[in-house]
Amino acid sequence: MSIEIPHGLTDLLQGYTVEVLRKRPADLVEFAIQYFTRLKENRERDGAGGGLKTLTKGVNFESESMQTEPNGDEEEDEDDDDSDFEPPVINRLGRRVSVCAEAFNPDDEEEDTEPKVVHPKTDEQRCRLQDACKDILLFKNLDQEQLSQVLDAMFERRVKPQEHVIDQGDDGDNFYVIERGLYDIFVTRDNQSHCVGRYDNRGSFGELALMYNTPRAATIVATTEGALWGLDRVTFRRIILKNNAKKRRMYELFIESVPILKSLDVSERMKIVDVIGEKLYQDGERIIAQGDKADCFYIVESGEVKIMMKSKTKTGQESNQEVEIARCSRGQYFGELALVTNKPRAASAYAIGDVKCLVMDVQAFERLLGPCMDIMKRNITHYEEQLVALFGSSMDLTDPGN
Repeated sequence: MSIEIPHGLTDLLQGYTVEVLRKRPADLVEFAIQYFTRLKENRERDGAGGGLKTLTKGVNFESESMQTEPNGDEEEDEDDDDSDFEPPVINRLGRRVSVCAEAFNPDDEEEDTEPKVVHPKTDEQRCRLQDACKDILLFKNLDQEQLSQVLDAMFERRVKPQEHVIDQGDDGDNFYVIERGLYDIFVTRDNQSHCVGRYDNRGSFGELALMYNTPRAATIVATTEGALWGLDRVTFRRIILKNNAKKRRMYELFIESVPILKSLDVSERMKIVDVIGEKLYQDGERIIAQGDKADCFYIVESGEVKIMMKSKTKTGQESNQEVEIARCSRGQYFGELALVTNKPRAASAYAIGDVKCLVMDVQAFERLLGPCMDIMKRNITHYEEQLVALFGSSMDLTDPGN
């Protein structure tokens, strides 16, 4: 007796299995219902065989801090492996797929007994490494001892044009920080490779496969000569994952209480915790400045922030006098307007008393807050109504001159 396996069944079950191994749900039946219901809803929305799209406008398949560049194909740019509303990318490159699903307990002290990895460096190399790592969010919450161990363990890798740094479907071995060079991001779907973005002399990639125990979700190819700093999987797990686990416990309840994030499911909110940083501001300190380029999104954890906008004269010229248009307290957010409209900051923000903010960079904002974007866009109308009440007319928040 021969049994014919229906077309597509293998890929369907493999996608579900990878998600189970990533999230380790307590109730497999309930998880299966949610997984396949979302899969069905997405296919109905996008049309049979039309591919699954997320709501985000940015692209980031292997990184928390990449620079994307337009490639003329807007639909392709909307795909994002970090979304829980689509199954993981299935390897179609003929390479071995590894789910990397070994158990990892962040509270287990055994890994702390392993020998520390140290790659000797010259003073010149150390300076270059510190400069490359200064803006990497994954390192922001490390204490000085942890950061020193991470920098000790990192190794330099020089790359040549057309060299593959990582390949889609392969095991996650290292996390990489870019010192210099251009790197294109390719994702293979339906046996076709698509360029979905580029890193331009800064950023990092490779952490998702290490953090979520999944295969590489994209291929990274150097388009110029460049230099990278790599961090091995064992050190990444021992320091970065343990630090992130502590951060999750610290911020879990707060993130769940933020109204704008209630439309996200638990795993999506936890991914936000993984990429946020914390910043402290003193009374009167300016957090963002009107007219500046937008690079971050802010959620107030404690204290109060006032939003100020420069008024205009009768002739339409911008004056130096600022008018308060809003205040944000615990659980409220600001800084999203410029990120949604892709324009410079439309207003300034100042701390009232001591303020603590959770900060998310623009790439993580685009990648993780797609499901919240409609709410944020609706708030633009509310902002404009406030401006009419204050100034007698809208200041045109989408105008790049504001």
